[in-house]
Amino acid sequence: MIEVENLAIRQGAFALVGVSFAVPTGAYAVLMGETGSGKTTLLEALVGLRRPSAGRVRLRGADATRSPPAVRNVGYVPQDAALFRTMTVRENLGFALTLRAVPRSAIAERVDELADRLGLTALLGRRAVGLSGGEAQRVALGRALAFRPDILLLDEPLNAVDEGSRHRLLDVLGEIRNARATTVVHVTHARAEGDRLADLHLELAGGRVVSRHAPAI
Repeated sequence: MIEVENLAIRQGAFALVGVSFAVPTGAYAVLMGETGSGKTTLLEALVGLRRPSAGRVRLRGADATRSPPAVRNVGYVPQDAALFRTMTVRENLGFALTLRAVPRSAIAERVDELADRLGLTALLGRRAVGLSGGEAQRVALGRALAFRPDILLLDEPLNAVDEGSRHRLLDVLGEIRNARATTVVHVTHARAEGDRLADLHLELAGGRVVSRHAPAI
């Protein structure tokens, strides 16, 4: 479960004040809002990359407001993918498992599984430079999924990807939604994308979040 209580974040003239919402365990929440409304800032506060000036972030029922990212155990796909360019695609996919001292054989098995699922097998030996937008986003998603996080934060994961990558990523995200094993917050501008995936719609406007359950389809 993700709980945000009266969160305040300030950066220059920009401010989020009094942001509160909750995402139940296993729910898939889609966060929407105008450009510049603070969606990325809010995700960064959840993952621990931005410290709020007030309020609280609770993950799995525990206060994580001041916890560093490394101990939050959250999968995160930033908007620009942020791949490790000196590493191969294989090394990027296995990075979180390497940090957790998972045995090499288990890392190789998990990486091969993710590569097959995301259509990356042919790219495993390449360095993570010169990839298309869709390829980079698929690698970033695989890297975030590698350690099987129970909380996943996605910042416009389908933005500027090719049509083939979009369909593949939508299928993978749909599987995550249907499995109910992961609590997700997914930032997007695409309402059709949100309607397809969301159990819970979150709208960020005027520095506040309004939530509503997705309509039955």
